[in-house]
Amino acid sequence: MQLKRTATAVLAVCALAACRAEPVDPLLVEVPGGLVRGAQLDGDLVFRGIPYAAAPLGKLRWQPPQPASGWEGERDVTQNAPACPQISEGWNQAQADFWDEDCLTLDIRTPSREGKLPVMVWIHGGSNRAGNAGGPADSNMTAQGVVHVAIQYRLGLLGFLSHPELSAEGEGGSGNYALMDQIFALQWVRDNIHMFGGDPDNVTIYGESAGSQDTSLLLAAPAAQGLFHKAILQSGTWGFGMPFRSLEDAEELGANLGPVQALRALSVEDILERQRGFGDPALGDPFAVFLRTTVDGTVLPDTPDRLVANHTPRPVIIGTDKVEFGPASDEMDLQSHAGNWFPGNGAAALSAYREEEADPRRAHIAMRIQSDGEFHCPADRMANLLAELGWPVWRYEFDIGEDGGLTRHAYEIGFVFDRVEIGSGAHLQDYWAALAVTGDPNGSTDIATDRPLWERWNPVAPLQMRFTAADTAMEAGTPRARFCAFASAY
Repeated sequence: MQLKRTATAVLAVCALAACRAEPVDPLLVEVPGGLVRGAQLDGDLVFRGIPYAAAPLGKLRWQPPQPASGWEGERDVTQNAPACPQISEGWNQAQADFWDEDCLTLDIRTPSREGKLPVMVWIHGGSNRAGNAGGPADSNMTAQGVVHVAIQYRLGLLGFLSHPELSAEGEGGSGNYALMDQIFALQWVRDNIHMFGGDPDNVTIYGESAGSQDTSLLLAAPAAQGLFHKAILQSGTWGFGMPFRSLEDAEELGANLGPVQALRALSVEDILERQRGFGDPALGDPFAVFLRTTVDGTVLPDTPDRLVANHTPRPVIIGTDKVEFGPASDEMDLQSHAGNWFPGNGAAALSAYREEEADPRRAHIAMRIQSDGEFHCPADRMANLLAELGWPVWRYEFDIGEDGGLTRHAYEIGFVFDRVEIGSGAHLQDYWAALAVTGDPNGSTDIATDRPLWERWNPVAPLQMRFTAADTAMEAGTPRARFCAFASAY
C-alpha cells in the first residue's frame, strides 16, 4: 500500500512539473553494430565513415558483403574514413595515400533527425578502380531539404574479379562484388535512414562516371529493385559503349591470376601490383577493364538492357559533358582509335568526323570520337530505350569550363555539390534536388529558384537541356546522331 501511494505521489509531482524524458543527443545514433557519434557542420548533422558491412578481409575477400561487426561504446564518425584500396593515378593521390581494405562505409549529412526527408545517395566515380565517398558530407545539398548519403564500395580486382573457383563458391556467378556492396548499402539505407531523418520510401541514387555506370546497372539489377525510386546519371551508362562481357570471358581473365586460395593469401599491396598488369585484350583501352560490364549470372542474370524491361519505370536524368575525355591530340592512329569506339565502322566514322564542320567547343577529332563512342552515343541509346519503355527521362549536355575553356569529364560535380550558378541564373543542384524531392527536375524544393522548363526526352522528337555559361535552354534533336549511327547496339 505504501508503494502504491509513493508511485501516485511521483506521478502527481511529474504532472505539476511537466516531467519529460531527457533530451535526445542528436549527434549520437544507434546503428547496426553500435553507437556512432557525429559532428555539427553549418547547422547540419554529419556522420562520416559509418560501417554498413563487415570488413571484406580473409575469407570474406571476394564474397558478398556481410553485416557490420559490432563495437563497444561510442564510435567516433567525425573524420573522413579510409578509401578502398587503389593505385595512385595522380588525381586520386589523397585516396591512394589513405586506404584500407576495411572500407565499406558510408557518410550521411542531414538537416535534422526528425521528419521524413527525401534521400539522395551518391555513388562516386573513378573507373571502378579509384575514388572515395568524399563530397556529399561537405555539400550544401541538404539546404534543399534532403538527407545526403555517400557510399564506398570495393574497387578494381577486389571489387570486380570473376574466377571459375569464385563462381563455384557463388553458386554459378562471380565478379560484381562492388555492385553487391552498393546494393547492401542501399539495404542499410532502407533499414536505417529513418534514424537520420530520411524517408526510405523516397530515395534517389546518383553518380558520375563509373558511379553513373553503376547507377545504371542498379536500375537493371533485380536485387536492387525497391531500394530506390529515382536516378541521375552523370557521364556514364552500362558498358560505356563497350559490348557486354560474358561470365566465361571474365572467368578466363581472372583464372590467369592463379587459384583463389593463393589470391586470398596475398597482401592488398600484392593485389594492387597484380592489378597493374590486369587487362582485357578485347579492349583498346587498358584502363577500361573494370568499366566493361560483366553479365555475371548473379547480380546481373541477363544483359542490363533486357533486365530493365522487367522493372517498374522510374524518373531518370541522363547527361553528358560536351567534351568528356580522350587522347590529348590527333597525333595518333585515328583509324585504330575510331575502330575501337565504332567496331566494324571505324573507317566510315572517321570519314564523317573529318567532314564535320569545325566546332571549337568539341575539341579535336580523337577527343570527339571517344567522347561520342564512350559517352554521348550510349547515353542517347539508353535514354531512347527507357523512354520507349515508359520511363520519365530527362537528357542534358553540360558545356561549361574553367575561364571559358572547354568543359571536361567530372567538371559538373562541383556545380551540383556546391550549388554554383550556371547560365540564365539557374543551378544544376536545383534540378537534381527537385527530381529527388518531387520526381520531376522542374519541381520545388526548400531553396530551388525559378529556372527554365526542362522538357522530357522523346525519342521521336528529342529535346535535351543545354547547360552553358551563357544560358540554360532546351536544344532540339540529337547532336551526335550522325556519328552514333556507326555505334554498336551493345
